[in-house]
Amino acid sequence: MLNPSTLDEAATLLAALQAKGLTLATAESCTGGLIAAALTAIPGSSATVLAGYVTYSNDAKTRLVGVPATMLATHGAVSDPVARQMAEGALADSGADIAVSCTGIAGPSGGSAAKPVGLVFIGCARRGRTTRAERHVFPGDRGAIRAATVDAALALIRRLSE
Repeated sequence: MLNPSTLDEAATLLAALQAKGLTLATAESCTGGLIAAALTAIPGSSATVLAGYVTYSNDAKTRLVGVPATMLATHGAVSDPVARQMAEGALADSGADIAVSCTGIAGPSGGSAAKPVGLVFIGCARRGRTTRAERHVFPGDRGAIRAATVDAALALIRRLSE
């Protein structure tokens, strides 16, 4: 599922994080752990990757990474505020320096006019900085959307680690 260029990016990112002494956690919904899988496929990743949360259900988002039920009811699971809170919750719970999150609609069903298949929000929190979130609409089938989410998440972590 993960292509060689994604694994190369994960290795480069881990080396950069390790050189800076930064640790990382993930909180994933639509990717089901693929971001953590890409990172932990790299030997020595345990020096950097502290935790990975697969928060596929709304209940898991609330219990594991502290997304308020009221936020889910107001904005929906696939939203900017939820992606930000997922990252912040993973950061707080794991003790990592940086946490990345993703929530989206990988399809083939589940989309709507307001939230189409391919819509993904990626959040990234770093201690002492403002949490960021990006909105993407990735084309393709379920596998392509999930793979594109992993690549975009790794790129966002890289930018926030600088």
